[in-house]
Amino acid sequence: MNETGIVKTAQYLTFKLGDEVFALDVIQVREVLDMSQITKVPRAPDFMRGVINVRGSVVPVVDMRMKFGLPKAKKTLDTRIVVMELSLDDENTVLGAIADSVHEVLELEPSQIERSPRIGTRWRTEFIRGIGKQDEQFIIILDIDRVFSTDELALVEESGSVTPEMPESKAKNEVPETENGAEREEATG
Repeated sequence: MNETGIVKTAQYLTFKLGDEVFALDVIQVREVLDMSQITKVPRAPDFMRGVINVRGSVVPVVDMRMKFGLPKAKKTLDTRIVVMELSLDDENTVLGAIADSVHEVLELEPSQIERSPRIGTRWRTEFIRGIGKQDEQFIIILDIDRVFSTDELALVEESGSVTPEMPESKAKNEVPETENGAEREEATG
């Protein structure tokens, strides 16, 4: 067993935040989505941007840049939402995370991964499983289950659950129509 606790070859999804390359174990990644309309949620933590509709399910979306103390993400053509599954206190939570760009799935052997240095890094070391190296490039392998505390995830889940289910037409910004094709007026409140 090496110092990182990573003992077998695994595949990782790589993505960028600013100038840094990060990686997540592909086992925790459900899918990668193009940036879409995010519905804001009142009283959510600063790093939580809101919720999106993923095939009829409300999924909270967080800005990983803000979570790591970087400036808020700016939307570009490369911006993606990585939908992942976190496990905390034996409960699974589905969460979307905004990344500046998503690059590739790569395979790293334990011998290519070292323990994160205790000093000289701006990232909290408890969030990092290890530092991978491929072709002279360093890749920060996140322990995504540790990035969010139990309290933060509870807030995120609470924010996602207070949002009413969005009908498929609302999620796609379509205007529902009546049988004769006229716009239907809906009560708001």
